Amino acid sequence: MKINMFRKKDCILAAGIILTAALSSAVVMFAQRDAGAAVRVTIDGELYGEYSLSGNQFIAIDAASGYNGLVIRDGSAYMAEADCPDKYCVDHKPICRGGETIICLPHRLVVEVTGTRDARQLDVVVP
Repeated sequence: MKINMFRKKDCILAAGIILTAALSSAVVMFAQRDAGAAVRVTIDGELYGEYSLSGNQFIAIDAASGYNGLVIRDGSAYMAEADCPDKYCVDHKPICRGGETIICLPHRLVVEVTGTRDARQLDVVVP
């Protein structure tokens, strides 16, 4: 005698619960990322500079490890030029949210969005 553990309705219920959980976690993950206020550029772990995302500018990053051209435009940053062989950093999409990064491994360069544009964000809540 064969015992059927799952029925069609059980499978539909399980799929619905999994889908709801996945959608909820995706909404929470994307909603918590605030638009950044600045980008921090580090080369080989050392701070090269910090630049505001509020204005449009071109930053020529000329270091011993190589050359990169960073563009900040309309609240986002992207790598426009690089003399590294693979140019993955140039192919990377523009970054604008806190924690997003562009990394150029051959030049040991990291561009990271920091801060938040909303000055009303709370640091600590005290009861």
